[in-house]
Amino acid sequence: MSLNYQATRFTCSWPWSIGVLLCDGRMVCGCADPYAKRVLGDTRTTPVAEIWRGPVASQLRSDINGGGSSFCGDCPLKLPLAPDQAPPQRDLNVAGIPGRLYIECTAACNISCLQACCAPETGITRTRQAGMLDWDVFTRVVDEAGPSLGRIDFFNYGEAFLHKRAVEMCEYIKTKFPHIYLYTSTNGLAFTEEKVRQLAHSGIDEVTFSLDGASQDTYVKYRQRGNFDKAIGNLRALLDEKAKSGHDVPFVNWRYILFNWNDHDEEMARARQMAADLGVDRLCWEITDHPEDGFSRRFAPGTPDHDRIRYEIWDANNLGNAIPGATPRAAIDVHTVLPDLPFLTRADSPLTLTAQVKNLSTRAFRAKASYGRRLVRLGAQLTSDDGTVINRDYARAWLPQDLAPGAETAIQIEVPAPAPGRYGLKFDLVSEGIDWFEACGSPTITRGLWVR
Repeated sequence: MSLNYQATRFTCSWPWSIGVLLCDGRMVCGCADPYAKRVLGDTRTTPVAEIWRGPVASQLRSDINGGGSSFCGDCPLKLPLAPDQAPPQRDLNVAGIPGRLYIECTAACNISCLQACCAPETGITRTRQAGMLDWDVFTRVVDEAGPSLGRIDFFNYGEAFLHKRAVEMCEYIKTKFPHIYLYTSTNGLAFTEEKVRQLAHSGIDEVTFSLDGASQDTYVKYRQRGNFDKAIGNLRALLDEKAKSGHDVPFVNWRYILFNWNDHDEEMARARQMAADLGVDRLCWEITDHPEDGFSRRFAPGTPDHDRIRYEIWDANNLGNAIPGATPRAAIDVHTVLPDLPFLTRADSPLTLTAQVKNLSTRAFRAKASYGRRLVRLGAQLTSDDGTVINRDYARAWLPQDLAPGAETAIQIEVPAPAPGRYGLKFDLVSEGIDWFEACGSPTITRGLWVR
């Protein structure tokens, strides 16, 4: 197969880091390939490592290092290069297994989303050579790739939980490879109550329910043939079972795509209140530009309303939350001897500093969390004298205990001394493995550091 340079120059990191397993066992490049046009190989006949280092994938990487490839076609994941911009040069000697894998159980769906490329009537299921992912193919791929994977996204096109063994697949992944971060997205309609409660005990780390409205009449305009009450009922059952178990996983999201029929204040306020009442971990709005006659002009990027909810948008950051008060926010103070004076030290003398931290949100900051993710720690970032970040992970300190809403605590943090010079120390809280609080609008504080 020839993968020739394309006139429109672009780059992309997917062929180096993320694989996508279709329900028929083939691997494709990128999650934006609904009709399986960019096939790298077939796991039914070839091990994942041979596909990932095989001739198609290898040539694709070489072409992308050169500025583009015809193999990519109309893939929307491409990142255009400016006329004078050299393409990033990534290592062509890749590991035998990607670090992240999408697993598609089926391309079939139980509803039809308005004008979506994956709606059943588009014929997407006819582009797959099998309707449901074979259990033996699934276990063989997971067994081979699992030791090297950091994350599995248990969905692609279709509704994953139409597969009769989908929950069992989640259990299999987390039992054999508990280090893998397992995430799924669902419309919530394929579960029985028994199955969704079973999912709560599977070990899965994060579950997103896609519910675009707060009432049946609004919701069904996009999720055609959907049943809002059933989806909410399954969401409620999952949260109830999680609470009964006392576990902190799965982390449960409600993702709400904004259209011109569900973007009014009353409907959004109803969703905020429902999410809070249910105990949802995170409610976020998603901004789209389709369908052409349906997407929300009110919240289009650049509008005042978009700016108003900017920290509540799904793709804007990983912590923002549309549930009132639930977006993480903290006040941090680190005193110097006199206001506005820098910390002074020698190159061989680390500093032990004390920060006062107050929780300004309505959710507790957790000092412990499953698998080391989502626990909150104080971080000190090393910056240059002009504020440019040199090392974002320069120092960390543990919370002494969970920090309740409105509570305040003192945290000691040991900061190593860099080479002689003038620096800054920028203090922020971080939800480990997720994001820094600054990304969702929480204030930071910076103090000078002079090293002799």
